[in-house]
Amino acid sequence: MSRLSKRPTQRWLVGLALLGAVTLVHERLAGAGPADRLDQFRELARSHSSADGSPDAYREMYALLDEEIVESLGAGGLYASPAFLQDRLDAFGEAWGATTVDVLRVGRLVVGAFQMSDVPGANTVRVYGKLAGEAALLTTLSREGRPTVYPWAPGPGGAAQFVTAWEGPATGQAFRPLRLDLIRQQGDGVRVVWSTTDVFPDGLMARAYAVRGDEIRVRYELHYPGWTPGCEGQTESEDLFRASPETGALVRKSGRQLNGWHRELRATVAELFAALASKDEASLARLVPDAQVRRRLPSTLRPETACDAADGGAEPRTVSVAATAEHAPWALTFQRGGARWRLAAAAPVLE
Repeated sequence: MSRLSKRPTQRWLVGLALLGAVTLVHERLAGAGPADRLDQFRELARSHSSADGSPDAYREMYALLDEEIVESLGAGGLYASPAFLQDRLDAFGEAWGATTVDVLRVGRLVVGAFQMSDVPGANTVRVYGKLAGEAALLTTLSREGRPTVYPWAPGPGGAAQFVTAWEGPATGQAFRPLRLDLIRQQGDGVRVVWSTTDVFPDGLMARAYAVRGDEIRVRYELHYPGWTPGCEGQTESEDLFRASPETGALVRKSGRQLNGWHRELRATVAELFAALASKDEASLARLVPDAQVRRRLPSTLRPETACDAADGGAEPRTVSVAATAEHAPWALTFQRGGARWRLAAAAPVLE
């Protein structure tokens, strides 16, 4: 057969293929399938880029994401696997340019951590499962910060459990607000069975944390007399929380302090100012061995809010502490001998 005699057949085949493609696209759009849902999400993302940034602006976007997940869970099989869901949701994240979604299966639940924006209330953890035999969104959890979800061992009676971590913006000293919750399935929903808000009612500023197996380790900012916001080298604490084999509840198992020298130093500094204010000569003699230095100390000496200047190293031996007397700045030099700090020198700072 010549090349000329093939052309009519080729044209007929191409036309048939185009007709099939148009029909397929029409059917997908009419059925509001995944491609159409992604287009809707992309359009909402464009329109919300100039919105007022309120949490309500994300409601429609979340509705589309929920539909995507529930539809896949209802289909079952490969479509309900975390890997498939993650791949589909990554496409939505690329369309928005700011969305990060991590999904994992916890028992019979599927849990997603949605990071949509830094706008308060915009980020959520969403829990999906069976409701009256049908796939559905069961619960939405919303806190301040960006969420991450970690698997956890089943609770009493085999109840599904997971840990949520909510992280706020970091400070210049690499601390950030942190909330950790242990979540347990209860009926068709979930409930918080343990939270760092119970352990740290004034809030938790963490440098680092780790969730592994059945334990949580947190390194955090420790407040004590003389602690000054924004200063380096101050005492921090690291606590370990582990699940009780009997009840599944988290209990504090151990803890250690880092830069513990600073808290010890500041306890000595507080004693010194208290002894000066009360004219406690016996305590002053213990805290300031040099009689000439003691005589030089004015009774009006008061602490100044400033960062302490250490001589360097993980365990400094000499630290300068700021103070004032009659509105004049002073420098107090403390030295450590053994386990004790003592005032070794004191003098006004020449301006």
